[in-house]
Amino acid sequence: MTKKTKKSSATKKNSGPSWRQKLWSLTWKLSIVGIAVVSFYAIYLDQIIGQKFEGQKWHLPAQVFSRSMALYPGAAINHPQLMAELKLLGYRKVSNPRQVGEFSASSTRIELWRRPFLHPEGNQAEQRVMISFDSDGVSSVNRMSDKRELAVFHLEPVLLDRIIAGNGEDRLFVPASEMPAMIIDALILVEDRSFYDHYGVNPLAIARAAMVNISAGRTVQGGSTLTQQLAKNFFLSSERSIVRKVREAIMALIIDFRYSKDEILEAYLNEVYMGQDKARGVHGMGLASQFYFGRPIGELTVSQQAFLVAVIKGPSYYNPWRNPDRAQERRDLVLRILMENDQLTVAQYKAAAESPIGLRSEKKSIHQKLPAFFAVVKQELRERYGDTLLQQSGVKVYTTLDPMAQEAAEKAVLSTMASLDKRAKNIQVGMVVTDKYTGGIAAMVGDRQPSYDGFNRAVEIRRPIGSLIKPFVYASALRQGDRFTLATPIDDKPITLTNEQGKTWSPKNVDKKFTGQVPLLSAFKDSMNVPTVNVGLAVGVDNVANTLQKSGWIDDISPYPSMLLGAVNGSPLMVAQVYQTLADEGRYRKLSSITAVLDSQNQALDVSRVPSSMAIDPATDYLVQYVMNQVVLSGTAKRLGRAFPGVRLAGKTGTSNDSRDSWFAGFDERNVAAIWVGQDDNSKTGLYGSSGAMAVYQAFLRERPPLSLRMLPVNGVIHGYFDRTTGAAKQGNCNNIIGLPALDSSYHPLANCGESLSWWQKLVGK
Repeated sequence: MTKKTKKSSATKKNSGPSWRQKLWSLTWKLSIVGIAVVSFYAIYLDQIIGQKFEGQKWHLPAQVFSRSMALYPGAAINHPQLMAELKLLGYRKVSNPRQVGEFSASSTRIELWRRPFLHPEGNQAEQRVMISFDSDGVSSVNRMSDKRELAVFHLEPVLLDRIIAGNGEDRLFVPASEMPAMIIDALILVEDRSFYDHYGVNPLAIARAAMVNISAGRTVQGGSTLTQQLAKNFFLSSERSIVRKVREAIMALIIDFRYSKDEILEAYLNEVYMGQDKARGVHGMGLASQFYFGRPIGELTVSQQAFLVAVIKGPSYYNPWRNPDRAQERRDLVLRILMENDQLTVAQYKAAAESPIGLRSEKKSIHQKLPAFFAVVKQELRERYGDTLLQQSGVKVYTTLDPMAQEAAEKAVLSTMASLDKRAKNIQVGMVVTDKYTGGIAAMVGDRQPSYDGFNRAVEIRRPIGSLIKPFVYASALRQGDRFTLATPIDDKPITLTNEQGKTWSPKNVDKKFTGQVPLLSAFKDSMNVPTVNVGLAVGVDNVANTLQKSGWIDDISPYPSMLLGAVNGSPLMVAQVYQTLADEGRYRKLSSITAVLDSQNQALDVSRVPSSMAIDPATDYLVQYVMNQVVLSGTAKRLGRAFPGVRLAGKTGTSNDSRDSWFAGFDERNVAAIWVGQDDNSKTGLYGSSGAMAVYQAFLRERPPLSLRMLPVNGVIHGYFDRTTGAAKQGNCNNIIGLPALDSSYHPLANCGESLSWWQKLVGK
C-alpha cells in the first residue's frame, strides 16, 4: 500500500464517532436523566404517600350519639318502651337469641344479646341478659351466663349523625379485623384475584383489559388493581389520561413496596366510594352498611355482604332503590363467583340468591334531622370545649337526647298544630323535654315543622310565662310553715296597688269574680290571680324572684308585683330548667345536652362539671309537687287527668295577657316538659294554657305513655289535719277537717280540737 493510501485511511479513522455512536451516547445520557427525573418524582410521590398513610388517612366526621339507655332495678322504663328502643337500634326479634343483635320477648321479660360498643366509660363487650319488669318498670337485669344480677346495664346509643367539616365525605371507620371475612374474599375474587401476588400493578390484567376493550370498541373492563384504585381515590382525580394512569401505577408500586397487603386492604375498605347520600359522599364499607341496610357491618347477611362488593363497580348504576333488578343481578353474580370458588356451598348460594337484598327504607334517613337540638349541642360544645373541637378528626360526642322522647315530641307537635290551625292560623310552638333523673335535654322542637332549620323557638323566644311562675310563689310561702300551709285561708278580694310614679294596678281573677277567702291549696290548683298576689306580697317579691333564680332562671327579673302573675319573659328551655328543679326534689342542676366527648383515641376530654345546688328544700318541694298533682286531678289541667286516669302527673298551665301566649309545664316520673304555643308576631291566639300548650303535652303522652309519679315520702313532711274554715292544725279525730301533707317542723295541732276543757276533762287530764 502506498503512503498516500495509508494516510487517507488514517484520516478516515480519526474523523470522529459514527452516527450510531452518537445515538447511543445520547440515548444513555437521556436514560440517566430520565431515571433521575423518575427517581426524584418517585421520591416526591413517596413523601406524599408517606404523609397520607403514616399520618391521618382521613378526616373522620364527628359522630354524635344519643343517650345510652341505662337499665337497672327500679329504672323507670317499661316493657313497651324497651321494645321500641330495641327496634330503633335495629335489633331483630327471634324466638331464641343465637347471636348479637337479637332478642326474644314475653309479656314480662326480654332476653337480649347486646352488641359490643364504645361507651364513654369504656368498651362494653357483647352480653346476653334477661331483663324482667314489674308495674314500676325494670325489676331486675340478670346475666344469662351465670344468672348474676347486674347493678346497671347499658344499651348502645343511637348514632344520630356525623358532623362533616371540609370535603363533604362521610365515613365510618371499621378496622380490617372487624370486617366480615366473606366481604374480603368476595372483594379479592371480584376486583383483584392476584392481589396477594402482584407488586401493586398487574401488567397481565392491564393487557387483558386492553384486548377486551379494543375488541369491544369501548371500555368494558378495567385492569387496575385494588392498590391502583386506592392510589386514584386517595391522591388523583377521575380524569382519564395516560399521564394520570402512569402516575397511578408509580404510586401503586410505591404503596405496595412500603406497606403490607393488610394495611392496603384496610385502607381500601374504608376509602372506596360506595354511593351518594344527597350532598354527602358515602365512603367505606362501614358507612355503606348503615346507608344501605341500617345495620352494623358485622350483622349483615351473606346476601347483603355480596351486595356491598357488587355495588363498588358503579354505585349510581347499581343503585338498589332506583334500579333494583340491575342491583340484584349484580349481587347474584358476586354470589355465583363465591360459589364457584368454594366460598359458598350450593345450598348457601341458592338461599342467598333467593333472598331479598333487605334494604332499609329509603324514606328513613340515616341522619337525624334535629336542628333545634343540634344547635344547642354545638353551642354547648363551643362553650365547654372550644371553637375548634368539631374540626378535629374522629371526635365522638355523647348527648342526652332520648330518641323515643324526640319522636314522640315531633309527632305531638305535628298532630296538635294541624288540629289547632282550625282555631288560629300559623301558630308556632317551642318544646323542651328533659330527663328528670339525669338533668339532660331529652328532646327539643323549635318549629311547627320539627325538621325546619331556622329560628329555634325552644331557646330563642322571650315571652311572658304567665301562671307558670305561681309554683315558685307558693314554694316561697310554703317553706315558711309557721305562716303558710296548704290549708291557710288567703284573701280573694279586690286590691289596688300603686307604684312610686302613682300608677295603679288592680289584678283580677280570670273569671272576674272574688270569693272572699280560699285555702292556699285551691288558690294554687285553680290558678287564682288575686290570692297569688296576696301570698307573693306577704312573702316578698324579692324572695319569690330569689326562689326562681336559685331554681335556674338565667335572665334578670324586675321585682315588681306584676311579676307574681308571670310578667317575666322566658323561653321553653328556661321554663324547663326551673321545672326540672321542681321535679328533682328541689335540686338545681344546669340542663345539659352533652354527657361526654371522646377524642380520636377514645380518651375523654376534660371539662368542668355541670353546676348543682339545693334551690328548694325537699320537704317544701314535696308540697309543691303535691299541689301540682292536684292541678291535674281537679284544677286547671283536669282535662289532662281525665285523659290518663290512674296515672299521677304534675302540671301547671299558663296564659299571658289577651291569650297571646299559651304555656304548659309538667312532669311524670321520667320526663319534664315545657311547651309554648303562640304567634311569632305576638298577636292574639284565643288559646289558654289548657287548650293550646297542654294539648301538645297530652299528645306527647299518648305517643309516650307516662310513668306515674312515685311521690315517695320525704323527711320533714307528715300527713296533717286542718280545719276547713280556719286552716288551723288539728287532731285527726276532730270535725270539719281535711287531711293534707305539711311540714313536720311547723305542724302543731291544737289539743282537744281547740275546744275548752270541762272541769272533769281537766281533772282526768283529757
